[in-house]
Amino acid sequence: MTAPATLDFGYRSLTFRHFGISVRWPLRSVIVCLILLGATIALAAWTLTLGDYPLTFTEVWAALTNNPDAGFARTVVVEWRLPRVLAAAIFGAALGAAGAMFQSLTRNPLASPDIIGFSTGAYTGALIVIILMGGTYLERAGGALIGGILTAGLVYVLAWRHGVQGFRLIIIGIAVSAVLGSFNTWLMQSANLEVALSAAVWGAGSLNGINWEQALWGGLIVILLLAGGGVLGRGLRQLELGDDAARATGARAEPVRLSIMVIGVALTATVTAAAGPIAFVALAAPQIAHRLTRSIGITVAPAACMGALLLVVADLAAQHLLSTMLPVGVVTVVIGGGYLVWLIVQEARRRV
Repeated sequence: MTAPATLDFGYRSLTFRHFGISVRWPLRSVIVCLILLGATIALAAWTLTLGDYPLTFTEVWAALTNNPDAGFARTVVVEWRLPRVLAAAIFGAALGAAGAMFQSLTRNPLASPDIIGFSTGAYTGALIVIILMGGTYLERAGGALIGGILTAGLVYVLAWRHGVQGFRLIIIGIAVSAVLGSFNTWLMQSANLEVALSAAVWGAGSLNGINWEQALWGGLIVILLLAGGGVLGRGLRQLELGDDAARATGARAEPVRLSIMVIGVALTATVTAAAGPIAFVALAAPQIAHRLTRSIGITVAPAACMGALLLVVADLAAQHLLSTMLPVGVVTVVIGGGYLVWLIVQEARRRV
C-alpha cells in the first residue's frame, strides 16, 4: 500500500507534538514575530542610550550587567530608563493582544477596547479610585478592572439580540464610551484641583511616572492573562467560523466569548491603571500584523509583538522627537488616527 499523502494546509508550518499536546504555527508568522521582537529589543537598547545624560552601548551594557565601573550610569539605566522601556514593550504587547482578541471575536477591524468603550470604562474605574482614595498601582488596577468589566457587561447586554453581532457591539460600545467620557469630565471638574491636574496628565496616556513596581506587577499580570488567552486560543479560532460552526466543532460559544472578553478587558485595565488610556495601539497593531503575516484571521501573538514595537517606537518619539517631552498617548493618537482614516477608506472601497 502506498503511504497517505501529506495534508497540504496551503502554508509551511512548525509543529510541536509533546506531552499529548499538538500545536501548529505558520512559519511566516513565526518569522514575523521574531523580526518584530528583534526590532523591539534593538530600539529599546537604543532608547537606553538617549536622554539628557547620553550613554554609549558599552556603558549601557556595563550598567545592565552590574559592572563595578558603571557608576552613575547604572542609576540612569536601571533605575530611571529601564522600567519605562520594559513597560512600553509589555503594555504595548498587552494592548496588541487585547485588540486582536476583540477584532477576532467581532470579525471587524474597527473593534478594539478604545473604540468600543472598554478602555474608557477602565479609565473611569481608575479615575474614581484616584479621586476618592489616591490609590496605589494595584488599587488603580483593581478599579480599572472593575470599571472595564462593568462596561463590557453593559455593552454586551445592550448588544444582545439572539446573540451578539460585531457591528452592533461596536455601535453600542461607541455610545457607552461617549456617556462615560462625559462622566469622566464631570469627575475631573468636581475633584480637587491638584488631583484633577495630575489625573488629566495621566489620562492623556503617559509612561513618564513608570517605576519598577508598575513594570514588574504589570508584566506579571500581562503574562498570566496572555497564558489564559493562549489556552482559549482554539476556541477563539472556532468562534471565527460563527457560533453555529463553533458549536458543531465542540466549542461552547458563549463561555468562550465571555472568557475572551474578560481577558481582553483585564489586559486593557492593567495598562490603563499604570499609564492611562493609551489609544489606537489596540486598533492598529492587529491589522498591521495581519498584513505582515498574511494569516487567515487575526492572530494574537503577532499582534502582541507588533503592539510592543509600536509603543516602544511611540514612546521613543514622545521623549526625543521634540524639545518637549510628550505623553506617549499623544503620539499614538497621531499615528493611530491616521491609520484609522486609512482603514475606513479601505473598508469603504471594498464595499463599493
